[in-house]
Amino acid sequence: MGNKFQNKYRISSARLQSWDYSANGAYFITICTANRENYFGKILNGEMYHNESGLIAKKLWLEIPEHFPFIELGNFIIMPNHTHGILIINNPFVETRFIASLNNNDEPPHKIGGITGNKNPMLHQNISTIIRWYKGRCKFEINKISKGFDWQSRFHDHIIKNSKSFENIQNYIENNPANWDDDSLK
Repeated sequence: MGNKFQNKYRISSARLQSWDYSANGAYFITICTANRENYFGKILNGEMYHNESGLIAKKLWLEIPEHFPFIELGNFIIMPNHTHGILIINNPFVETRFIASLNNNDEPPHKIGGITGNKNPMLHQNISTIIRWYKGRCKFEINKISKGFDWQSRFHDHIIKNSKSFENIQNYIENNPANWDDDSLK
């Protein structure tokens, strides 16, 4: 169970509390549809075939850099009931925390975050802001053609710590349709 806020339980954040999610770096993102319903198409013979909703989700993922110019896209895939993708923050005005800046332990440096003042995640561009935009646009556009579409309320992130992990995740995304029968998100 989560912490109490105003004498009510709330679910704790799934984000790493010691990490600044506006920091330059690579992030592996997974976003599931509500109840993991297959809204985006189907897998046939190891290949993903998008329906109209899946094409909208794909189009909007590709538009992320247009709305957030400091974002580069790594591999991504729109699966029947979830989206996997790598978002790379490359903002010249922000501290770099990607592969080239790793220490000898292959662990990313950490920065203590917070929710007040200039650390408030609502006041600057970070991974949560980007995902909130993506989910909101998808929901709005898909509900125009298919009422009832929704996402799970949260998303999963993984901070990519080194080049080997980056390569493994890129391969995982690329091979996801071929491995659909064994997918834990199915």
